[in-house]
Amino acid sequence: MLDPWSQSLPYAARIFIEQGHVAVRTFFVLSGFVLSQGYAFSRWKREDLLSYGVARFARIYPVYLLSLLIVAYFILEYLLSPVTGASGKLAAVAAYGLVLQGWMQDPGAGWNTPAWSLSCEFFFYLFLPPLLIWLGRRSRIRLLALIAAALVLPVLLRRAGIPMTWKPILHLGDFLVGIAAARIYGMVRNSRIGLRRGYWLYLPALALGALVIVFPEFLFGLMDLGTALRPLNGMLVVGLALGGGIFARFLSTGIAQYLGQVSYSMYILHVPLLWWFGNRGPVRLGNLQAGMALIYIVGIVLVSAAAFECVEKPANRRIRNWARRKLR
Repeated sequence: MLDPWSQSLPYAARIFIEQGHVAVRTFFVLSGFVLSQGYAFSRWKREDLLSYGVARFARIYPVYLLSLLIVAYFILEYLLSPVTGASGKLAAVAAYGLVLQGWMQDPGAGWNTPAWSLSCEFFFYLFLPPLLIWLGRRSRIRLLALIAAALVLPVLLRRAGIPMTWKPILHLGDFLVGIAAARIYGMVRNSRIGLRRGYWLYLPALALGALVIVFPEFLFGLMDLGTALRPLNGMLVVGLALGGGIFARFLSTGIAQYLGQVSYSMYILHVPLLWWFGNRGPVRLGNLQAGMALIYIVGIVLVSAAAFECVEKPANRRIRNWARRKLR
């Protein structure tokens, strides 16, 4: 929809927009940061582990299931088609139902392509409890070891020939950076150096991140883009958490915080809704222009807000309450 408009932009702006998908790495870092903060004082007994697992499932799966219901017509159409064999159909349904897309080169259909990142999240969730137990409360040596692993492990995995289709393993370093960032934030947040001076971190991180995204040749082949962005994403998250500066204040406004709350629904629903535009809608995707794109963006924000209020929040609450009753 926006291709003709984006092609008219200056080179730097156009490349930056086209590379927007790298923000998923920032999300993985943010996920590690937020979860480490939320579970920093958990004792990880049996009840804690069960409650943690239920909470993670409740956070992700209900809206993801809604995304599959939105494309249920196309799923049924695929299952009834004679073009694909029974084994291929079973593999596609299993991949989407069990959120395994991130482990596969081709999950068989494009019903919700961004959902590969959910495969990563579920994989990361397995590592958080043992990592927090291993880190302890104040071990700086182990924190340094975690930072080293977060920065070096993805490079070693690539050189070891780990398949590019195993995205959860290849992106584990981003999640580890988030855990390390949470510990660093805890160490400096009450200090005179860090308090309300987060712009010392997030402004350079934003500037350098934009630079290597638009001009990756500045890396001189020494590292790939993901390796370069990993520490910058850590700086960005810590800086914004510390606060200070106009950008952090803007993200602290009510509207920005609410958009942040509905952003998961927005992320996981936007492609399923595009299926109806591109396959059964009144106008084909190839004919949609910037004006229709604006209508679609506003529409997806409204739909995502409705999904957040009517599906995500109540389902999350009910699943957690049900599990709490069962664990008593």
